[in-house]
This record gives sequence, C-alpha cells and structure tokens, in this order.
Amino acid sequence: MTLKATLLGGAATLIALPAAAQMTVFDYAGFEDPAFHAEYVEKHGESPSFAFFGDEDEAFQKLSSGFRADVTHICAGSVNKFVDSGIVEPWDLSLIPEWANLSTDLTGTEVDTNEDVFFLPVDYGSTAIAYNAEDVPAEDVATLNVFTNPKYAGRMALPDNVDDAYALAYLATGTTDWSAATDAQFEAASAWLREVHPNLRTYWTDPAELSQLLASGEVLVSWAWNETLPTMVEEGFPIGFQREAAEGSSLWLCGYVNMREGEGEEQLAYDYVNAMLAPSATVPLLEAGYGQSNQAAMASQGEEALVAAGLGQIDAPVLAQLPMDAALREKQNETFERIKAGF
Repeated sequence: MTLKATLLGGAATLIALPAAAQMTVFDYAGFEDPAFHAEYVEKHGESPSFAFFGDEDEAFQKLSSGFRADVTHICAGSVNKFVDSGIVEPWDLSLIPEWANLSTDLTGTEVDTNEDVFFLPVDYGSTAIAYNAEDVPAEDVATLNVFTNPKYAGRMALPDNVDDAYALAYLATGTTDWSAATDAQFEAASAWLREVHPNLRTYWTDPAELSQLLASGEVLVSWAWNETLPTMVEEGFPIGFQREAAEGSSLWLCGYVNMREGEGEEQLAYDYVNAMLAPSATVPLLEAGYGQSNQAAMASQGEEALVAAGLGQIDAPVLAQLPMDAALREKQNETFERIKAGF
C-alpha cells in the first residue's frame, strides 16, 4: 500500500491508495518480453512479475516446496505430473475469448483431464535436423539415422532435454505416438540413443549455444528447435532445416497452468494468458521462433511466413510431444541421464 499526503482545507491528510495490482508468472527466461503480452501492459500499465526456472523438474520441485506463482509455463510432457500433484486448478474457458480460435490439434482431448482443461496451449514449435547446408549433402539428412553415420562422428549434437531426445529416438525407431509407447518401444529408443551418444560433440542447453556451435563449424548436424532456422538465416549462415526426414520430425507444445495457491488476483492470470493468445502477440512470438496456438491469427500470417519460421505444412510423420504416462516419463528421465553419463 502506498501513502500519499494531500492538503484538504489546509490540513495534511494521509490517504491510503491501493498498490498496483500484481501477479507472478513462473517461466523460462525470455518469455518476459512485453511484446508477448502487450495487451496486459496496455490494460495494467506494466508487465506482471516474473520468476524463472531452468527446467520443469526444477519448477515442479520449487512449486511443491511452497513457492507461490499464479501461472506457470510448462510443456505438454509435464502436464500429468502437475495435475496429479494437485497444485494446479482448471481454467474457466468462459474467461478465455480466444479459446474457440485455438488449433484443435493442440487443444484436443490429450491435454484435457476429466473434462476439465488444466493446460492452456499457447506456444509451439517443431524440432528437426538443423545442418550446415554447405558441408552436409541433403541426401545425408534424408533419414534420422544421420546421427548414427560415422562420417559425422564428433560433429553432431542433441539437445540436453529428455523430451526432445526421446522424441527423436522414438521417431528413429518407428514410433510416432509416445503417449502409448510400450516397454519394447521405450527400450528400442533408449538403445538408439546409446548408439548415437559416442558420435556427439555435445548436448546443447540453449539455442544460442547451438548457433555458436554451428557457426564455428564444431557441429555440422544437430537435432534443433525451429527458432534456430530464422536466427541462423539472419546471421547469413547456410542453415538447412530438414523436417521431412523419412522417419519424420516432432512438434513440441507448451502453455500455462493455473496455480491453485497463487497469491495474485485471479483475473490478472486470465488477463495475462489472454494477452499471450491475442492476435497482437502472434507476430512477436513468430519472430522469436514460436508458433502461437491461436490458429486463426497464425493463418493470417500466410504459409510463407510459417515456412520461414520452420512451422509450415510438411508431408512426413510427426510425433506430437503431448502428455504421457508419468511413470514412462520418469523412466525416460532416469535413462537419459545414464546415457549422457556413458551408461
């Protein structure tokens, strides 16, 4: 609360004025860009407060230990874990005007739980083979088994992200729906990652690191998020982005969950997610390499703009990184850490 002294009839009177309404967004660094939530800023005069995490397991641990946020940005693979924990509550879709305009491919029953919508899809992107088009022939990246090709041993990279790594491994071993992966499919994917591990230069942790690795020539081939494509094109690098390998590519999906114990005003949480879904956020998100779940707003940008961002239509299998069984995800986490350690 702020106090302001005002002269009334010659006497100094202290009038209590309410502090600016506030709420906290728990997010990955970079999503605090005001252009992504311009309508929130326009309505409230400032951005909400932001707190940041490195990965969603860290976010979950902090939230489970008492950290208070009003909305949290997670990807679809973590939804079941958050819902099962009881720390999130459903969204009231009547308060989200753009809901009807969101892509039904992203708001399908896979992200609903008991008919309540706990996960609000907001941003998405593709993951595919990024490569140096001057040094790597297109035919070499026509298959995901380029990662097992000894020709590029020591000059390849994978993301240090269990979901992305397993999406690649499932595709490479013939699985396009990980939500129903069997033990045999999981073991095949894990074996493929073990085979690939010795060929890698590194596991990259963020797109900026990958861009540097590609630009320096240390890495010629990598499994990469689509934002690498416009970034490297802008830098004049001969980047190739193969989304139509024979086995396919993947599509990741992220969005917001409504925290049950948030301390801010509930309406502010809705103002924030509505701003992220508004057409005014479409171009800023796209320029940063993110697709927006508002299908109507995305379509207005035209196919050429989507292709330039690595989000155009493709004719190849797609593994959608939708929610999966929590026990399977935990097995993948444990196994991925062992593989990276050489086991």
